[in-house]
Amino acid sequence: MPDSQRSNALRERLENDEVALGVLDSTYSPTLVELYGDLGLDFVWIDLEHGGPSPWDAGALENLLRAAEVTDTELLVRVPTSQPEGIRKALDAGVRNVFLARAEGAEEVRRAVEAARFRYGDDPGKRGLAAPRARRWGMADDYVATEDAETMVGVTVETRETLVELDAILDIDGLGFVFVGPLDLSVQLGHPGELDHPEVREAVETVRSKAVEAGVPVGGLGFGMDDVNEKVDRGYQMLNLGSTAGALQAAVGDWLDAFEGDRS
Repeated sequence: MPDSQRSNALRERLENDEVALGVLDSTYSPTLVELYGDLGLDFVWIDLEHGGPSPWDAGALENLLRAAEVTDTELLVRVPTSQPEGIRKALDAGVRNVFLARAEGAEEVRRAVEAARFRYGDDPGKRGLAAPRARRWGMADDYVATEDAETMVGVTVETRETLVELDAILDIDGLGFVFVGPLDLSVQLGHPGELDHPEVREAVETVRSKAVEAGVPVGGLGFGMDDVNEKVDRGYQMLNLGSTAGALQAAVGDWLDAFEGDRS
């Protein structure tokens, strides 16, 4: 009978001021999650905002989790909304690392963190207690304490509201990390796709500097390894190196470019 729960290696890396590297799996494939784990990645990003299975499809999430668990990598699951019921559903499937998309302010983020806790500070949390997969179907005796200790909730800073209320967000008890969302920030600031626009760059730097100053781990997108290494030097602890689709496009494109025969 399982009487203890697996620790959260991603949370441990961030709390130990270490860097975590991962990849966005845009195919939502358990096989690729397992491969990425064997390659040594610290996390595999599963984005339920822009694609993938329904966030209510617990079976699909469970298969991705099983692939991660056999290789000791972690899933980093972005949920499409901050609704507490969606967060609780993902956690019951066994997800330990959730981050929010398009949050509309500090109170929304606080409610999401509270929804992931059985105890929140000195008060009762808002997570439901049952016997799901995360509890090993009722066989994990230390479920409540371990889940509260190991579960991590973060937020993508990608809206005007989260930018304006950033100080309050960084002060939320139990917040695991913030993740800079430059693409949506560029849209929100009126410069879609212009990541080098001064206003967008200033917003990104504001998130980074305030998070580092507050002691909250900050994550972001890596645009090539030079950019990844520079961001690590500037205090980023969680870096997404790229995506399955991007890696395949680059590799297959290089193969085709190197072919010297006639393909007409």
